[in-house]
Amino acid sequence: MYLLEKFKKKYPVISFEIFPPNAHMSLKKLIDVIDELAIYRPDYISVTYGASGNSNNNYTIDIAGYIKEKFSIEAMPHMTCVSASKEQVYDLAEQLMKKDIKNLLALRGDLPKDLSQKSNDFSYASDLISFIKTLPFPVATSAACYPEGHMESPSIDIDIQHLKYKVSQGVDFLITQLFFDNQKFYSFKEKLVQQRIDPPISIGIMPITNAKQIKRILALSGASVPTTLKRTLDKYETDPSSMFEAGIEFACNQIEELSSFGVDGYHLYVMNKPEVAKKIYRNMGW
Repeated sequence: MYLLEKFKKKYPVISFEIFPPNAHMSLKKLIDVIDELAIYRPDYISVTYGASGNSNNNYTIDIAGYIKEKFSIEAMPHMTCVSASKEQVYDLAEQLMKKDIKNLLALRGDLPKDLSQKSNDFSYASDLISFIKTLPFPVATSAACYPEGHMESPSIDIDIQHLKYKVSQGVDFLITQLFFDNQKFYSFKEKLVQQRIDPPISIGIMPITNAKQIKRILALSGASVPTTLKRTLDKYETDPSSMFEAGIEFACNQIEELSSFGVDGYHLYVMNKPEVAKKIYRNMGW
């Protein structure tokens, strides 16, 4: 199923994001995680690439195929293009077709440390999206958006102009970068309305369950930290159990407020932790 159909029929669309095996998690352990997450019957599960581009793309496609085949849950692999050729993208799209995967998240990806490895075919996600639309495979694309602006963009308004062009290349729906201050999203959404950018938007929610992870998250995302969250981090920095509970509570409060505003869906960055999904589902009554 094309995921856009879910947004037309259901509110809210709820999804999880997981990442492939790495030095801290084996493939077997990840399969156990997926099996636990599947209990909650999300509308789809997205699977990231490796942080350095497409280093884990084989795992990404295989894991997405496992999700779709075993549980009949739609899977959406990420596809980055910053270090990819058109031939590689074609091959990956062909693999998706063979596994009956009809949706992907099109991303630029992190710039390689060695810029000589940068793609000659793609500079931006919009290039990838427009290329995918020329392929003889029935693949729908979603894309990322940044309520506080992309870290490399000079301003939020310039970033939104880039987003408008990206959407025009054939984006079905958007997933936001994580944010912790809902006012940032409200302001962002108002700007989108003004620019007539109107695909469905799924809100990226990152529960902060470990105080140490916040530094890396902020470095990667540039997200601002509201005073209420900062107080929580300071209070429970050395108390992991209480930090977990407080982080889930903050995420649920964020979701509840956003629900009053009216959003299309929630994309939970569960960080391969089924207990995060379990707590949020229970607290939200999903």
